[in-house]
Amino acid sequence: MRVRGRSAVVITAFLLSAAGTPAAALAAPAAGAVTTGPCAPVPSASRPPRPAPPRAEPAQRAVGGAALATAGLVTPSGTPAPPAVPATSWLVADLDSGDVLGGCGPHEYGTPASVQKLLLAATMLPRLDPHETVTLTHGDLDIEPGSSAVGFAEGGRYRIETLWLGLLLKSGNEAANALARLGGGPDGLAGGVRAMNAYAHHLGALQTHAVTPSGLDGPGQFTSAYDLALIARSCFADPTFRRYDTTRTTTIPAQPALGEKAFGIQNDNQLLYRYPGALGGKTGFTDLARHTYVGAAERDRRRLVVALLGAEVLDKRGWEQGAALLDWGFGLPRGVAVGRLVNPGELTAGPAAPAGTAPALAAAGGPGRLDLANHHWSRPLVAVCLAGVVAGFAVLLLALRHRRRAVRHGR
Repeated sequence: MRVRGRSAVVITAFLLSAAGTPAAALAAPAAGAVTTGPCAPVPSASRPPRPAPPRAEPAQRAVGGAALATAGLVTPSGTPAPPAVPATSWLVADLDSGDVLGGCGPHEYGTPASVQKLLLAATMLPRLDPHETVTLTHGDLDIEPGSSAVGFAEGGRYRIETLWLGLLLKSGNEAANALARLGGGPDGLAGGVRAMNAYAHHLGALQTHAVTPSGLDGPGQFTSAYDLALIARSCFADPTFRRYDTTRTTTIPAQPALGEKAFGIQNDNQLLYRYPGALGGKTGFTDLARHTYVGAAERDRRRLVVALLGAEVLDKRGWEQGAALLDWGFGLPRGVAVGRLVNPGELTAGPAAPAGTAPALAAAGGPGRLDLANHHWSRPLVAVCLAGVVAGFAVLLLALRHRRRAVRHGR
């Protein structure tokens, strides 16, 4: 093998140009300086014993950027401090660019409550014909007594579109059961829950595990603020979801054969009524999860989403805490970020990896495929990798030169 100095220069230039990274960037500091600190304190509340979350996987906690792998507060340096909301974790992100503007424990495990219905919607909306009429079963109405329900009748015949409206306006748990069953194939509701988990993994929501389609508490059911932002981003990309989620009132049709009269329902998400530019979202509460919330809004052609878990209501309800964080996000300059939302399929592209393992680039906030030039969060890591390649090549070149000299001098 003969390697010359000119060849080394050519190969080095090729490697750098292929990544879209100039040689000078190898020594440049990582972009997007961040400020860290403790999250706001959350008052204790009477709740059932919290189940132990899964073991924290370093690769999962770093999805979207290394700065997100913290249990504390992370915000862009030089920006105003966010409001001190009493939530155990939260995240604000740009729905369009995917920039994460800040968060508190964004990858900390939390219990979802009814915001899990967003994952159900993201999974099942493409699978179900909204115009099809279906019959609700006894199993659909088998929900926890006192939990949120629309008031659908067993044996009632409703269009699937009506079920979606009941799910998103009134957080109907019987609607969640029916939609999961209808979209779950031969295995019914169990198949629907499996599909939800598969779709969460496809989105990159690696810390999300659904046990119930409604978000009613179940053993081993967890999510994170970061995962909820990924799920919400998928939902808000669907015009049908946006139409359902911004519907303020609708009528549940009568069921004459069952003696059931028609009745009206109203959207429970107060952000729609009280926040200019609101795009929708989802509320949630159980004794275990406490208050959870996902909301989105648009201002000056900029769309932001907020996700929060484990909130306590002191002077602000869950949606008001979300609104305060949205105000903070809209007050930040465009382009500042502490990480990014990964794209659907990004972490699962290429050869199959062990469950729960994220590709190295994606785990560091860069892409899981070779689209390096378009993601500024990937460039510092790419630079480090390429620097290692170039350094190794230089060592090999010097060794070969030394060997040739030794041969010429008989050593």
